[in-house]
Amino acid sequence: MGERIVGFHAIEEALKQAPAGSILYICRNMEKRNDRLESLARGNSNVAVRKIAKIEMDRLIQSADHRGAMLDMGRPRERQSGSGRKDATTVKDFLAGLPEDKPALVLVLDGITDVHNLGAILRSADQFSVDLVIVPERRSAQANETVVRISSGAAQYVPMATVTNLVREIELLQKQGFWVYGADMGGDAVFSMKFPNRTVLVMGSEGDGMSQLVEKHCDHIVSIPTSGHIDSLNVSVAAGILLYEFRRQQPVVRAEEA
Repeated sequence: MGERIVGFHAIEEALKQAPAGSILYICRNMEKRNDRLESLARGNSNVAVRKIAKIEMDRLIQSADHRGAMLDMGRPRERQSGSGRKDATTVKDFLAGLPEDKPALVLVLDGITDVHNLGAILRSADQFSVDLVIVPERRSAQANETVVRISSGAAQYVPMATVTNLVREIELLQKQGFWVYGADMGGDAVFSMKFPNRTVLVMGSEGDGMSQLVEKHCDHIVSIPTSGHIDSLNVSVAAGILLYEFRRQQPVVRAEEA
């Protein structure tokens, strides 16, 4: 099997770009809304539809959350960003394809181990047109089937690079004109910041925050002013707020507006 996707919305999005050889598996006599997925699949010549028993689906996907549908993409596919650029597999590839002086937003996730947080962050990253998300190979959740489902399919659109050394990649970005802003409760209020055209936002884990070495390499530390009774926001909520603030200051310029 190739890349496997579960979750109604994730499958719905994936069907729009499914390559030849893809197969939509649907359990007989399960959720009625899967009829819509079947209809979409039959309208795509690249996708075959297979109706199977629930016990067979359980064996294929080994997940209690498949809800009676699973899309097998057949082979790893080339995802597209909103600008039509292929996903970067490394930071070097990303920078090589980035025109000189072109604005860009990069999100670095340092120690986000919960797949639910990663899925929610990728959903925000898609909505706010993040150009690249960077995650470490170790001590981090990865974009697996669960993350794709939780992101409602957004993970399929967000360019990602998995790296062995976050600090090295941050330094590489800085050499290309990026300014790095780390999120921490002790930082300056984000609403007082003026983000540059090339910005890197770094989010650390909820428990420990950024690693000391990563924090040391940030140009600025920012915080989100709050007035509640608990001491912090969920990391996925905080990421969404920071991404919104960046896009409020630096809106995406559409091709027709350029």
